[in-house]
Amino acid sequence: MKVSQSVRAIQVPDENPMHPDFTSIYLIGPKGGQSLTIDSGEAIDRYRWMLRGYLAATEHAEIGIAAITHHHSDHSGNLKWAREMLKADIAIPSNGAPLLKGKLPKDGVVKLTDNQVIDLGTGVKVRVIVTPGHSVDSLCYYLEDEGVLFSGDTLLGSSTTTVHDLAAYRRTLKLLLELPNLKVICPGHGPLVHDPRERLQSYIDHRNLRERQIVDVLKGGGAIGSWDIMLQLYPHIDKRLHRAADNNVRSHLTQLEHEGRLKVHAGKPRKQKSAAKAQGEIEHVRRREAVIKQAKRYESEKRRAEIRAQENPPSAEWIEPPRYELD
Repeated sequence: MKVSQSVRAIQVPDENPMHPDFTSIYLIGPKGGQSLTIDSGEAIDRYRWMLRGYLAATEHAEIGIAAITHHHSDHSGNLKWAREMLKADIAIPSNGAPLLKGKLPKDGVVKLTDNQVIDLGTGVKVRVIVTPGHSVDSLCYYLEDEGVLFSGDTLLGSSTTTVHDLAAYRRTLKLLLELPNLKVICPGHGPLVHDPRERLQSYIDHRNLRERQIVDVLKGGGAIGSWDIMLQLYPHIDKRLHRAADNNVRSHLTQLEHEGRLKVHAGKPRKQKSAAKAQGEIEHVRRREAVIKQAKRYESEKRRAEIRAQENPPSAEWIEPPRYELD
């Protein structure tokens, strides 16, 4: 889907309740030349097929740089694949490498810094903006000449997002609100946002409202846990989103604590597992992951064998196949 003169979106259907509608991969640059991609989806086939199919059928182009907005696996899962299969350079946040352990290729990785400009030629220049809040390593990318902001999970297309550091996130929203020439936001999940300043302001207003609601609950008297606050504030939310909502409540509580507005009663953690039991669980996860990887290899080998079978005569079925001639 064309977004602007230099931007195209590949919208991949998604079933995850955390990001309904679809997850998007964006291509930036002159059509027919090398492009910059922003995010590449999870390490599952439908994202790879959609990207490769779009490149082959529509773009007739290669990816020069595969960049990400942050380390979460639904945005960074295909970095090794993009390097191996598409020969792309991999661009990550400057503080993202420790968070991307096991996901990065051995070479071709560059680290992006705040206000760095990625020059794609023919006047297409994309600015990197450090935007912590949703995650500690969140980046946005801004194509100012065309007014296109790529927000990752900092701002979503059809819902609010989860927040790791609320104070940082509020600063990020104000920074983005002040961008010049802003016309459209391309989020990591959901539809394009064509009223960018109004949406950013609504995010700011939403966080202010949520803080007031939390304070009002706390004014009811007595100490209360974040989960119980969440249940009061989100009475009709999909239960699969309870944990995400609780995380957002706790991000507000953390900021209120840092501002000296809360008295915090320390919790009592559960007894830690023994080292042997913890190691056993780690080994169990490793074995399960190995089985899953092996199953994926078998599936890939099966597909390749089926393709080869269509390319070659059925010699396994015949010592000498039938022949035909006219009477």
